[in-house]
Formats: sequence, C-alpha cells, structure tokens
Amino acid sequence: MKPLKSVFVIFFFNILVFNSSAQYTTLKLWPSGVPGSIKNESYVERASETNGEFSSFAKVTDPSLFVFLPQADKATGMAILICPGGGYSNLSFSREGITIARWLNDNGIAGIVLKYRLPSDLIMKDKSIGPLQDAQEALRTIRRNAAAWKINPEKVGVIGFSAGGHLASTLSTHFADKVYEVTDTISARPDFSLLIYPVISMDAAITHAGSRRSLIGDNPSPDAIMLYSNELQITEKTPPTFLVHAADDKTVPVKNSILYFEGLQKININAELHIFPKGGHGFNLARNGGTESAWPDLALNWLKKTIR
Repeated sequence: MKPLKSVFVIFFFNILVFNSSAQYTTLKLWPSGVPGSIKNESYVERASETNGEFSSFAKVTDPSLFVFLPQADKATGMAILICPGGGYSNLSFSREGITIARWLNDNGIAGIVLKYRLPSDLIMKDKSIGPLQDAQEALRTIRRNAAAWKINPEKVGVIGFSAGGHLASTLSTHFADKVYEVTDTISARPDFSLLIYPVISMDAAITHAGSRRSLIGDNPSPDAIMLYSNELQITEKTPPTFLVHAADDKTVPVKNSILYFEGLQKININAELHIFPKGGHGFNLARNGGTESAWPDLALNWLKKTIR
C-alpha cells in the first residue's frame, strides 16, 4: 500500500500526513522567519523520494519537524529529537530519520525528526551556527508542545547519526549558547543524548573532512576548530550519553566516540560506550545479524536505567 498523497492543513503551518505504517505531523520550525538567513532565490531545497516517502534532503531552506507519536497505550512520556547524518551536505532522512522514529514509536517513545539546514554561506550569515539554531529551537518546540503531545518535558533527549551526531553533541554542549533571540525561558538542553557513529571532533587528525569543511570551512581558525570539537566543550551540565561506534569505521574514526566518552568520564557524567569490531559506517539500526545489531536493545536498556 502506497502512502496517501492528500494532506490536511492544521492551523496555518501544521500538516497531517497519513502513512501506511505511521501517522505523523510536520511543523515549520521558524514560521515567523529563519534567523540569520540570507534570501537567495537560486538556492532551492531538494528532496528525494523512494516509494512515496522522503529518503533524503539537500539544500534545506525550510527547517521543519516530522513528529511521530507512539500509540497512547504504549507511550512512556519520553521524546527524542532525531538528527539524521549526511556530512552536513545532505540528510539521510529515511534511514537515519523516519526509520529511527518508527523504532522509537514501537517502544513507546515519541520520535521527532529534524530536517535541519545544512551549512551554507549562500543562505546564512554565519553557517557554523545554522544547524545549532535549528536544533536548539527544535528542543524548545518539543517542550512547548509537551502537553499536547503527551510528553514529559523532563524526558526529552536527542539522537544523532554521523554528522547528525556532531549536531546532537553540539546541542548537548552548546545548548546555552545564544545563537538567536529566544522569547521565552524554555531550555534547549537535552535530558540525554544518544550518539551513533558520531562526528565529534574538528581535529583534522580524526574528524570527517567533509563535515568539517561544510561547517567551518576549508581553512578554519584554531578557535573555530576548538569551539566545534565537542570533546573539548563538555561541562558538568552536559547530559548523560550513550555512544555506539564500529572499530572498523573508515569514514568517522572511532576515536571520536572514545574522546567524548573519556571527557564525560572525567567529570563523572553517566556515559556508556559500545565499540563493535565490525559494522563500518552508517549501519543505522544494523538489522543484518552482525554484533553491531545489538545496539538498539542496548540503547533501550540504558534509557530505562538512566531516564526515570
């Protein structure tokens, strides 16, 4: 059965979409205008579809949330903001977004997929903060809607994959940075983080070169490298974190996760790291029978122990 094509407008910016395996709403992240944006009519957002469903995005100009809520009788009150990867040049929206939201829903957790802007001097006054602006506002938006979505505002976390893991760790360490004008006191701090084969550091020796280039340019300053090397930005307010990586990852070295884990340990923040011998990069939910296939269950067990 293919997804239905019809949509219904709720208020003036919500869209209710009926899907063969899930129902979700989409919500414009910045209905009053994107902060720090540059108008560029030649810069056009691109979306790819597979079997009637969004599979990827590039040149994102209209940040939005895809809100997947679990069945009421399964709901735990927990919600997780999902940051798909793609090297800060595209979004792997189906594999590292929608698929993850459905897995979370199956386990009683609201999954909110963030279609975030990808760093670009063509549409941003400061491309290094564009994704963080979207992530901060996304966390705040989830908490503002907590009652309507039957979410506990003290059980809102973030999960990120690859470059989305960098954004998730940036949100976890830069949640208090003032990167746009906020009109209320809602916190952007995640209550917990799950980082899956994440880019963490901007150190040229271990980073993902494409993600670094997209975010802070070809010749970044030492200050920019340090600022977005999130293993160096951990404080006592950084949330508890669950990390997963494969030792044979040739795209994002496992050292990224190790350094973040060590940084959390130094100041006694709850952290759990799983390094699997194989899996490479981009294994998603790892439904292939390899040892890395254990990570979703391990993550759920960690959440049950950590978020009460």
